[in-house]
Amino acid sequence: MSEGFKNLIVWHKAYELTLEIYKMTARYPKHEQYGLVSQIRRAAISVNGNIAEGYERRHRREYIQFLNMAKGSLGEVEAYLLFSQDLGYISMELYRDVDLKRKEVGKLLTGLLRSLCSGPRTLAP
Repeated sequence: MSEGFKNLIVWHKAYELTLEIYKMTARYPKHEQYGLVSQIRRAAISVNGNIAEGYERRHRREYIQFLNMAKGSLGEVEAYLLFSQDLGYISMELYRDVDLKRKEVGKLLTGLLRSLCSGPRTLAP
């Protein structure tokens, strides 16, 4: 039996990024719980959700649409990481480490999108 979207390297890398962001934000000040913490977590988990939902739609056009939404959420993560670093919530070293993972997910998403541009209209089960 196929594991579906869980077989995708990009999904696994995005999952690892999301876990890292959750761990990182657990150390943020309490007054950011409903601000920056909520926003960056929501954006990170949205990357995984959009990859999974697009895959399960089984139509190339919809899949591409959801992957593009995942890229948008990844852009949000980038912005929130910058805020986190500039506000002193994370060190420059942690910022670089997490941003490197974010960039890797972005490259994988771009590659997957490119491969889907010339693929069939429906995805194999």
